[in-house]
Amino acid sequence: MDEARAAEITAEGIGKTFGAFRALKDLSLDIRRGEFLTLLGPSGSGKTTFLMILAGFVDPSEGRLMMNGKDITNIPAEDRSYGMVFQGYALFPHLTVEQNIAFPLKVRRRTPSDIKRRVGAMIERVGLGGHEKKLPAKLSGGQQQRVALARALVFGPSVLLLDEPFSALDKNLRAMMQEEVKRLHQETGTTFVFVTHDQSEALALSSRVAIFNHGELLQIGKPQDVYERPASRFVAEFLGEINLLPLEHVSRNGSGATGRFEDRAIIFDQTAEKIGHEAVAAIRPEHMHLTETPPAGCNAITCCVEGTTYLGALTKYHLKTKTGTQIAVSMPTAAMSSFHPQKDVWVSWPTREGFLLPAGK
Repeated sequence: MDEARAAEITAEGIGKTFGAFRALKDLSLDIRRGEFLTLLGPSGSGKTTFLMILAGFVDPSEGRLMMNGKDITNIPAEDRSYGMVFQGYALFPHLTVEQNIAFPLKVRRRTPSDIKRRVGAMIERVGLGGHEKKLPAKLSGGQQQRVALARALVFGPSVLLLDEPFSALDKNLRAMMQEEVKRLHQETGTTFVFVTHDQSEALALSSRVAIFNHGELLQIGKPQDVYERPASRFVAEFLGEINLLPLEHVSRNGSGATGRFEDRAIIFDQTAEKIGHEAVAAIRPEHMHLTETPPAGCNAITCCVEGTTYLGALTKYHLKTKTGTQIAVSMPTAAMSSFHPQKDVWVSWPTREGFLLPAGK
């Protein structure tokens, strides 16, 4: 469905320099109408700079922004009429909950009856009933976040920009607000553009994830696509723990590929055409299994268990191959009780779960 949606905003060759520092380099992408797009990357990757350019708070040094076919590059922020949720909420401390939410409607000179109707509906939607007359200082962090969301959505913007809105919340409250934002996106149909450095947050919330590093857009796609089939080693490692096995003699094998790790042939469903003869096999810890004997129809290598980390429902096993390559395997705790430190085991994974990456960074 996402692929069929028209582009609402198009960035064409956007670049931004601050003195000698290039914060963004030739960025081009389409933001689809109604999607939840997350801009993900480490600090200094350019994701927040791009969000500020979208908002109109920062002018690009080069390139242009189009919205529904219209050039908006030089249109000021107040005329773009986007909703915005800031990292620090930016609530007016002297205004009550309902007054904060009503503020963008008053700026737009809506009628008192329209303001009352919209504010009441939004308070109900974000679960702030009974708190209408409270000042922000009397609210919890989660309640303040709900006020910020309600204020940003109350005037019906087509686009909502969110700049790391959950960074100040504790783990449990953060998870609750993630579900809240996901629900609001589904209910409103508004285009959400969300900035975070939290990989799990990006994967859980998004229609698509755009991954940034050093001012460049490295990959954009559905969460499961960028996680399971990253385009580069940086993307693979940034999105979560991953095992990397150095391969030799990588070659095409029908519609897939074959390489060698230590004394074992490793088979891939993926072609090797764009990889080269030297590559690494990349496998997520949750896709690997420990067994006493190598299972049929899977890739398998021998390892020695070095230690374990108990994670409740899961246990992470730390292993080493005979040439010293470190391996991590995550398995259900109940299924793994027989594999103790210093025990030799087989580590296996289905051919469809591994993928090839170039040998270099």
